[in-house]
Amino acid sequence: MWHAAPVLGITDLPTYLVGLALIILLPGPNSLYVLSVAARRGVRQGYRAAGGVFCGDAVLMILSAGGVASLLTASPAAFTVVKFLGAGYLTWLAIGMLRGALTLWRRRREPHRADPNGAGGGEGAPAAGGRTPVERPFRRALTASLLNPKAILFFVSFFVQFVDPAYPHPALSFLALGVLVQIFSLTYLSVLIFTGSRLASAFRRRRRLRAGASAAAGGLFLGFAVKLSLATASG
Repeated sequence: MWHAAPVLGITDLPTYLVGLALIILLPGPNSLYVLSVAARRGVRQGYRAAGGVFCGDAVLMILSAGGVASLLTASPAAFTVVKFLGAGYLTWLAIGMLRGALTLWRRRREPHRADPNGAGGGEGAPAAGGRTPVERPFRRALTASLLNPKAILFFVSFFVQFVDPAYPHPALSFLALGVLVQIFSLTYLSVLIFTGSRLASAFRRRRRLRAGASAAAGGLFLGFAVKLSLATASG
């Protein structure tokens, strides 16, 4: 079978692109959070959350290329610390979503009032004392991305399969592969953001629907936390 010559040290680029698309389309905490933010707070806040994902992924790819993945693989203690920090943070996000869902459910028969934060949603309900908690989508998405040791291991294990070992500039190969990741991620998250913004109009005046969606998202985040806490460095 004929194979095209490697470009920038990348071997079998079509296979890489297909695999990348399939991996990005798999639901995960980052994409779910971006969709949730867009549905509750609109396109602008959705892109802030997406920005956190982009920056987090960029840092993880740099760490992978720099050998941090090897450190996590060689040190079970380091891997365990990072994974439980990540699981704890996902749990904290899930609890916030579930609490917001409960608040919405209790207020489901109250007259609708405009949400000063945008589309309204679980974590935007007024807290004790009348103050509205401030959600920082960029920071939350960035933190969730960085506290995921499996992502670091994924980047290095997936990338190395498509880097020509004879290529004299492997850093350039990793950079090209990383840029493709970000392009695919931007496209997919943009679809989620605009889908979420369309859902916002339905959620805005239907507290039961918003409560159910927030509770479902919180449950999924708890599932992600459990999955991460059970993860091992080898698989």
